Amino acid sequence: MKRGDVLIVDFSVYSPREKLRPALGVQNDRDNARMKNTIVALITGNVSRASEPTQFLLDHNHPDYPRSGLHKDSVVNCSNLITIRQQDVLRIIGELSPATMKKVDACLKAALSLR
Repeated sequence: MKRGDVLIVDFSVYSPREKLRPALGVQNDRDNARMKNTIVALITGNVSRASEPTQFLLDHNHPDYPRSGLHKDSVVNCSNLITIRQQDVLRIIGELSPATMKKVDACLKAALSLR
């Protein structure tokens, strides 16, 4: 797995009320290769907060939408980061381009108050 991959993660191992859901790999590739954990941003179909600086909208008009593997307009919620075990990634369904990941980085910076 690499940074920018759109993943399906089994979140039920972290909370019984959770389910399988998409997430975006945001951890650097060096650590992805050498560690058993990775950092992801949750992806949600709730686009009501898409205009906030911590949210990245990936809708059907976005050039990366077809290669994302997502089936509906979604938001990468950079305010909702979680460290997961790589073994809980069920599959990689798509990926985002480096240009799009730069935009996600801006949302991550906003969420973490980084300059």
